[in-house]
Amino acid sequence: MKQLLNPKPFLAVLAAFTLALTPAGAADAKAKAPKAGAKKGKAAKRAEPAGPNATNIVHATPAEKLVVAKGFKVELLYTVPAESQGSWVNLCLDGKGRIIASDQYGGLFRFPAPPAGKPLDPKTIEKIPADIRAVNGMLWAFGALYVAVNDYEKKIDSGLYRITSSKGDDTLDTVEKLRAMEARGDHGVHALLLSPDGKSLTLITGNGTKPTEFNSSRVPPHWGEDHLLPRMPDGKGFMRDVLAPGGIIYKVSPDGKDWEIVANGFRNIFDGAYNRDGELFTYDADMEYDFNTPWYRPTRICHVVSGAEFGWRNGAGKWPAYYEDSVPAAVDIGPGSPTGATFGYGAKFPAKYQNALFGCDWSWGKLYAVHLQPKGATYTGEKEEFISGAPLPLTDVIVRPQDGAMYFTIGGRRAQSALYRVTYVGSESTAPVLTAENPGAQERELRRHLESFHGHASPAAVPVAWAFLGDNDRSIRWAARVAIEHQPVGEWQEKALHEKDSNIAIEALLALVRVTGIDPFHRRPDSPPVDKALQRRILDALNSVDWDWKRLDHQRRLALLRAYAVCFVRFGPPDAATAKSIATRLEWDHYPAATRELNADLTALLVYLQSPRVAPKAIKLLTTVPTQEEQMEYARSLRMLTNGWTAALRDQYFKWFQRAQGYRGGASFEKFMEFIQNDAVASLPADAKRKLQPMLDAKPQKTSPLEAMAAALAGRSFVKEWKVDDLAPQAERRMTKRSFENGRKMFGATGCFACHRFANEGGMTGPDLTAVGARFGVRDLLVSIIEPSKEISDQFAPTVITKNDGDSFTGVIVNLNGDGVTLNTDLFDPNQRVTVNRKEVKSIELSKVSLMPEGLLNVLKQDEILDLLAYLISAGDPKHAVFR
Repeated sequence: MKQLLNPKPFLAVLAAFTLALTPAGAADAKAKAPKAGAKKGKAAKRAEPAGPNATNIVHATPAEKLVVAKGFKVELLYTVPAESQGSWVNLCLDGKGRIIASDQYGGLFRFPAPPAGKPLDPKTIEKIPADIRAVNGMLWAFGALYVAVNDYEKKIDSGLYRITSSKGDDTLDTVEKLRAMEARGDHGVHALLLSPDGKSLTLITGNGTKPTEFNSSRVPPHWGEDHLLPRMPDGKGFMRDVLAPGGIIYKVSPDGKDWEIVANGFRNIFDGAYNRDGELFTYDADMEYDFNTPWYRPTRICHVVSGAEFGWRNGAGKWPAYYEDSVPAAVDIGPGSPTGATFGYGAKFPAKYQNALFGCDWSWGKLYAVHLQPKGATYTGEKEEFISGAPLPLTDVIVRPQDGAMYFTIGGRRAQSALYRVTYVGSESTAPVLTAENPGAQERELRRHLESFHGHASPAAVPVAWAFLGDNDRSIRWAARVAIEHQPVGEWQEKALHEKDSNIAIEALLALVRVTGIDPFHRRPDSPPVDKALQRRILDALNSVDWDWKRLDHQRRLALLRAYAVCFVRFGPPDAATAKSIATRLEWDHYPAATRELNADLTALLVYLQSPRVAPKAIKLLTTVPTQEEQMEYARSLRMLTNGWTAALRDQYFKWFQRAQGYRGGASFEKFMEFIQNDAVASLPADAKRKLQPMLDAKPQKTSPLEAMAAALAGRSFVKEWKVDDLAPQAERRMTKRSFENGRKMFGATGCFACHRFANEGGMTGPDLTAVGARFGVRDLLVSIIEPSKEISDQFAPTVITKNDGDSFTGVIVNLNGDGVTLNTDLFDPNQRVTVNRKEVKSIELSKVSLMPEGLLNVLKQDEILDLLAYLISAGDPKHAVFR
């Protein structure tokens, strides 16, 4: 039986002293442990018996095999015949409450919703006669069906179309192309929504859609890659030629003639939804090739404010959420492939779910309910796995107010398609939610007032917006800065250069840099030369702000560093004396800093400025921090450093590349590591390269993740087979004055970062643990660590696929294509996958054994375990009460 690394032998490797004793012991443990993907014997098969979750793959996944939120019922209404109706990827309601479904590679189908408790009668399904295909977005509005076409096969133009009836009756037979758009692959032209004004359309496009001509833009069109150090494009070449602005959301007039850019910088949003307050939310995709790198960004719910830039860039260039010129996510979801989205408005569900944003994850088979809450002028929230299944490639979800039910489809990429219905059968009230309470309304109203200056010049904009550049609410600062950037620069340049309030000055100077500088990747032959005299004035102003460093909060410090970086990118390097002065102050006064984010940006700035003192501090960070993501961050910057090296420092740097051979990540991970090392070698002077040549020529000794964990725990011995009752009383009494640094170190040493995401670091096999401290007490946390198989959530249990020939595979379903089902089969390696033909599958079941091994704490001392617990409780905040 091919499977994930079996937890029981792994326990023997990790917990029973062998990892903690000697290198020989670790090697012996490696020899005894089964390899990931190795065949299992009969005894191992008995450990994972077929149970009630076993599923015969005949058509679509049966409704009774889905994991559903308490009180809800799912019905499988219809299994779509692939040969005649294809694979459905989009749903909408027409003007009479009938459902329209689109085939990803074919046409449109319309049918009435079946009565309660009844399946969909195939005889009620009509093929819409309109000559259209490959529809990825649909909207019934203004008496017509608007569709967004994304035709991979290029049989018709991708773009925006309107479908009407030639006779004014119920027959949709006339197709009008409103605008052709250039798109490619899965990242093309997607959803259509009715804008809150009721007078326009909202069109969503992915980053494979070439920007179309627009009449106006709420995003200041000063697009830039804004990479301080040379870019590293995707290691496998994916979208290597695509630059900013990335995925774009447009506002379009009903006749398709007027186009306005609302927001951009997305990767591949497929759908979105407006809440009752007229605020737009989307579910944006991640880039799975980036798993376990510092630039990986999980799939996320984005609150699409006016003029937003969400910072997607190719390869290693994705902007982190903390960049001041990028809008952060409202909620991080995790790995997946986002598709349909809708609010629960109109559903006969409990109030919590009426107000939830529902988002479909195609690859991991989950329908999330995201519970959003106002936070200042924007929103935050928590995700809930509302429905999940394996396989369950969700494509779209809608609510039909006529019956208060939710409908969703599965399919896509010619996978088996089906239609399901969700109803509430529990005991809670499903009365329509009253919307009298509107927390955060005043803050959002202020933000919207500032947004009224976006996209055009107004003499009132600068006087109104200026003071809000220093607001503590980041989304209000954003709205104010974008308003300023749309005004003639002559009206506010001197004001920015002479601003005395440091918080306002940072935002104003960042705006000035963006408006007056030019990103090299976006420079045109007719672009004017940059004004180096203006750059000197901007740097003088930033230097003045820097003297106020101690009074700046963490985000303002990051914003100041970002302003320096964008200034250097868009104006070029400063003169040697200025570079030395800035580098000296940054290095002496601020570096190293207390947070990973500050250290990452400071290292990049100091390397760019070729500080002669950055190497020893950066190498110390590189060799002591616990996560591969943070190590890669410093290694990536150091590759471009040519100043301040000693032979010993270079030796440590290149030995890190040898040690990092055991690190694992997505499909482009090894190429990214190769890019970093190649640039580092290219930066070596000839004599240093000669001395390092034996190390550079040595054949890489690829270590396993198991060996990397052994190295992290080297020198440790078995302490105790810890029980919950040994630790819980101490944890409940002594959860103060703990060590943040040591807790983070233990989280890395015990392999937690290999599988779990925490505070924007770590792997993707297990659940994100960032908010775990808010949901569980210390005893519950200890139970989940010490006895991981005691209670396994179905939503995190691995899937066991058994073939007709008896062979089995265990892992997490991450992709489907036609009849192929792809699993990630190694919890330490997100790129270790196997594809199984569904026609050869006998059953699918959920494993009864947790992926998480037991015994992880047995080589830690009590105080180290308490520090680890404190780190989990803190959600990665070093200022949390547990550290006071």
